[in-house]
Amino acid sequence: LLILTNDEEVRNIKQTTDSAETTLTIPRIAEHCILGNFIRATQLQSALLLLKGHLYEKLDNRAHAVECFKNALKLDVYCYEAFEALEQHHMLTASEGMELLSSLPFKEQCGENDLLPEVYEILLNKYQNPPQISPAPISALSHPSLSQNLDLEAAQAEKLYYACAYTQCFTLTQDILNKDPYHTACLPIHISCLVELEKANNLFYLAHHLVDLMADKAVSWFAVGCYYFVIGRQDPARQYLGKAISLDRLFAAAWLAYGHSFAMENEHDQAMAAFISASKLMKGCHLPLLYIGVECALTNNIKLAERFLNQAQLIAPNDPFLIHEMGIIAFQNQDYNLAEKHFLQALSLVQKINKTIIAEKWEPLLNNLGHTSRKLKKYDDAIKYHRQALLLSPQNASTISAIGFVLSLQNKLEEAVEMFHKALARRRDDSFTTTMLSYTLEMLAESSPPFQDDPFPSLPHTHVIPVESKSISQPLFKIYEDSSYSTSTDSSCPRLPELPEPEQR
Repeated sequence: LLILTNDEEVRNIKQTTDSAETTLTIPRIAEHCILGNFIRATQLQSALLLLKGHLYEKLDNRAHAVECFKNALKLDVYCYEAFEALEQHHMLTASEGMELLSSLPFKEQCGENDLLPEVYEILLNKYQNPPQISPAPISALSHPSLSQNLDLEAAQAEKLYYACAYTQCFTLTQDILNKDPYHTACLPIHISCLVELEKANNLFYLAHHLVDLMADKAVSWFAVGCYYFVIGRQDPARQYLGKAISLDRLFAAAWLAYGHSFAMENEHDQAMAAFISASKLMKGCHLPLLYIGVECALTNNIKLAERFLNQAQLIAPNDPFLIHEMGIIAFQNQDYNLAEKHFLQALSLVQKINKTIIAEKWEPLLNNLGHTSRKLKKYDDAIKYHRQALLLSPQNASTISAIGFVLSLQNKLEEAVEMFHKALARRRDDSFTTTMLSYTLEMLAESSPPFQDDPFPSLPHTHVIPVESKSISQPLFKIYEDSSYSTSTDSSCPRLPELPEPEQR
């Protein structure tokens, strides 16, 4: 916008660096303006505030950067660069974003049928309402000209990603990149979807393509690091993710992946440090808070975990992963009614994503519902949820053992023995299943006469509490496996290990 030919003039710019004061004056600024009198003074002032905001952001002074970007928008609502900085860098919470929209002078600076207010609202509205899972979600807007806008499609893809609709999100991002292979807002979302769907081959091809063409961009090395993360090589993953961070310290997605690489190896302190760094860069995103809460739960700091999860829920109330985590916290606090409520809410949101097919990664949610129903003595519901989980992961020995456990509580001993045998056929070293099988066989032998015409059948055996063993359900992510066990005081049924901690997405 400006041509400043004299370095002395640049040094003489009147500004303050210790506050967010936004009054700037440049000597003879009209002489350097490309468009001369066609640019209003407010637009020039807005451009200067935009520049000052970027400078504050580079200096890690995000509070003053936010004020500069906000004031730039208020002076010129068409200063899209300022809005883009606020939105893509997650500088505003949902409430702050709506407050900013209501304060912008659209009526004074825009026409009656201007598209700008609607576009800004779409880009900011990521969490308030569950996304519509449809082939063309943007086409329903009141302005037909927006239906093919790639920025709006990328915003819809991001909304799908936060709702855990990864397959639909991947389809949409793939379509965007077919039209624009280097869409900067879409690439991080597309790479994240590839990680969630574990498409290592696609990541390998995309990472090489980006490094060949954009080796100086952080997103290229982010793709390389994500590839090594997916194939399980965490040391090179951290190396390339660190390179992405060195190229752009404000690239929050790289910080999140960097934290996950530590969490994969149960390095909770390093993982939490990376997630805290990401939370400072992503004030308006719930993911860093969610992951910090998970790490706190894994280190048995339940109160702190609950605090971070509650903060994350204020930002993204419809994230099924987050609601599932809150259900686990309630289960560990032995509030089984609240846990069941959270798990059912999460399952309802998952079923909205796809009414016919549930992804395999939601198998722990169904198993946890089964454990919670068992604690509430809803044995039929518990078996129903465990069998649904078994459909998603048929070879899961823990799920089969859980079904046998509930059957033993229902005094269906023969069926329970059969399920325990099936579980041991898949995992022979499961001490919990071995112990339960031994007790169940003993109970079955004492409750049934050895011969059909035996005139002296054995008396019913008293209830036996099995020893503690491994957790029955599998964790939602491999990187968060935990071997801690609960000490339930439920005297009406055998003690069961606590739910496993689910993983980051």
